Amino acid sequence: MPPYEVPALFEPFRRLGAHRQLTATGAGLGLSIVRSVAATHGGQAAATGREDGGLVVTVTLPGDPSD
Repeated sequence: MPPYEVPALFEPFRRLGAHRQLTATGAGLGLSIVRSVAATHGGQAAATGREDGGLVVTVTLPGDPSD
């Protein structure tokens, strides 16, 4: 996945390439929901493309302030 394509995948209703729109189920909301939930809890969601294909998604959430 080209690095310049990754940020767009966090936008609602976005998928990479027309071929995935014809063969995959879903509406392209997954990563936008992940980002929204993470942000609601004070965290972040980030993604990077893998050299051999696919995507690595990392969600970071703050720790419990009482710890």
